[in-house]
Amino acid sequence: MSGATAPTSIGIMDLLDLLHDTMSSPWVYLAIFTIAVLDGFFPVVPSETAVITAGVFAASGAPYLPAVILVAAAGALVGDHISYAIGRAGGTRLLDRLPPDGRRRAAIDRARRGIATRGGLILTVARYIPGGRTAVTLTMGAVRYPRRRFLAFDALAASSWGLYSALVGYVGGLAFEQDPLRGLLLGLGLALTVTVVVEVVRWLRNRRIAARADEPGSDAVSAGVVSRPADAR
Repeated sequence: MSGATAPTSIGIMDLLDLLHDTMSSPWVYLAIFTIAVLDGFFPVVPSETAVITAGVFAASGAPYLPAVILVAAAGALVGDHISYAIGRAGGTRLLDRLPPDGRRRAAIDRARRGIATRGGLILTVARYIPGGRTAVTLTMGAVRYPRRRFLAFDALAASSWGLYSALVGYVGGLAFEQDPLRGLLLGLGLALTVTVVVEVVRWLRNRRIAARADEPGSDAVSAGVVSRPADAR
């Protein structure tokens, strides 16, 4: 048993040493920025993981926490605007290519109905939902949500997201200053809990909206909500 445990312990220590060396490098800020940009329109690697990890190690002094928050927010802002531009250029053709029964198509349909009246709130909340943020920004571009309003609300959303993600990791790092692995697990667990809570609230809200849609006269209201963004050009 001891022989099987030792390699595992060494492997974890090597991983922590590699993470520590990476987080101590000035290149980490460019890496966080790049990941946040890509996650805005092509969510390959969740950017929360990178920012939370940086926040955990920031509790030990490196990287610098305010810089992590700044580059994460800037990357998220740029990535969201790229997604918005793709949606605005591709329009309905891009949305029509999504599978009709897919989760992303369903998310876009829900976003389209609410953007007209609550675009800023939806954009801010969606920034905390991996995958959902891309659906919302693409849709806002496709329905030609006013660019200036998008910039204003997205600046708020990206800034709050960068602050939240970095501080979640930072809290985990402070709680387990001598054990960064546990700090990282705590940070990721807190972020996952928040995401689950947001998803549950959104699911309950969608059920309430669906129940209202079954009431007489709801079709006319829904049609009015969907059609408004097309006029705000």
